[in-house]
Amino acid sequence: MLRRLRIENLVLIREADLDFAPGLNAVTGETGAGKTIFAQSIGLLLGGRADAAMVGPAADETYVEAELDAEPGETLAELRPAGEDSLLVARRIFGDGRTRAYAWGRAAAREDVAAAAEGAIAMSGQFQQRRLARPAFQLDVLDAFAGAGGVRGELRAAWRELTAARRRHEELLQGAARAAERLDELGALVEATEGLEPGAEEQLRTQRERLLRLEDLVAGTAAAAEALAPEDGDGAAALAARAERAVAPLESLAPELARAGDELRDTELRLRETASELRSFLATLGAEPGRLEEIEASLQRIADARRRFGAQTYDELLARAQEANAELEALHAGVDPVQAAEQAVTATDARVRELAQHLHERRAEAAPRFAEAVAAELDGLGLGDGEFEARLTGREPGQTGADGVEFLIRPNPGLPFSPVAQTASGGELSRIALAIAVVAGGDTLVFDELDAGIGGETANAVAKALARAAETAQVITITHLPQIASRADRHFRVDKIPGDPTHTRITELGAAERRQELERMLGGAEFLATIGGTESG
Repeated sequence: MLRRLRIENLVLIREADLDFAPGLNAVTGETGAGKTIFAQSIGLLLGGRADAAMVGPAADETYVEAELDAEPGETLAELRPAGEDSLLVARRIFGDGRTRAYAWGRAAAREDVAAAAEGAIAMSGQFQQRRLARPAFQLDVLDAFAGAGGVRGELRAAWRELTAARRRHEELLQGAARAAERLDELGALVEATEGLEPGAEEQLRTQRERLLRLEDLVAGTAAAAEALAPEDGDGAAALAARAERAVAPLESLAPELARAGDELRDTELRLRETASELRSFLATLGAEPGRLEEIEASLQRIADARRRFGAQTYDELLARAQEANAELEALHAGVDPVQAAEQAVTATDARVRELAQHLHERRAEAAPRFAEAVAAELDGLGLGDGEFEARLTGREPGQTGADGVEFLIRPNPGLPFSPVAQTASGGELSRIALAIAVVAGGDTLVFDELDAGIGGETANAVAKALARAAETAQVITITHLPQIASRADRHFRVDKIPGDPTHTRITELGAAERRQELERMLGGAEFLATIGGTESG
């Protein structure tokens, strides 16, 4: 979900720092107040076009930042700070139109930031169209409805095993053509890594760093020991002892000094013990002549082995050495490693196909139910003339199974089914996305065109659908309909503030302010009084 959104100097918005709630969040305001600018801020994070015209008056740059409860994806994961549990993405527009994207304050490719944000936020308009057109998204939605997450997880794991088994088999096939060379290579790898233990490289680097800074260690340790208990003169321990001797005769006159005396005696003892430990440590330094050369040689050996056998890391080198050992043992035992690898491929491929078939059965059973449920929601949302279909297609098994799915809609009877993203208008796409979210759940849904051209009973139906969607997804809707705003868990109002220059303010509303805003959206107190008078008459 979207936890927080910060906007600085975006067109008329000088500054806004908004905290969003789970459930339904409504953004309202007078026409022209700047609600579209709010939508632009989220669009920027999703990779929307940016130019210098977006930079606010008298400002040098625009900045938009969002904190998301989402995964960053493989590319941005490398930038993630330790212990950070949220995704922090941002976009900056400079006065000359240049733009930068960030993840956790670190520069990142705009495409990577947009992909990560789009993984958590579905926004109406061109972004919704792009998302609904993606086969992978449609498959994710159907699987969520079918409750197939567990099977997909098993299939992903099985696919990884199959990929590794195929790679292993291919390597062995290539090796079989040069068996003698292969044996020499395996033996060389085992020999080059003999005696190497997990974690050894890091330990050696730590020891090398210590030895390289031996002079610092000696000087610092000696200085500390001398300050505590010098060979000649008084150090900290002697001063503590002197203080204790000054207090001791007075303890009988002032018992409250007894504690001070005890602490001074204990302090002297601990200082002398610490000085002794420091000198003992000092005596060990430099006690291993030639050790630095040994460490450098060991690290060079590891570096040479990694380079020779194409290992990116020390752990990869050890893993490859373990595989080489196993292969040599199998060869010596008379086992054909190529045949064993082929059997592993066959077994894992069968497992992948079994899981893909299981997943297909789940999807085939769920697809008509899903389509029927979405069609029913569309009927209530004023799109009742259209029909909806989730059409499965077959393909070679992969990590998501052996199926593709396409969402199709027939706007009017007699017309052919067409892909949703190519057929529906902006407002219709938003309502289709809402219907899908009600049926299958989702992450964060942002609607800007949802209530375009609707009112009356359709507006009530849309409001009810938004409330249902908000039970399983976070929903943020920019609306002019009181039917929708009245159901919000959190309500924000956009106001245009006159001045030089005019600017826009976004405020979270309390209970009293919210009643006033809903009254305004209904036509104001005077209009409501007129309605009341008409009804009473």
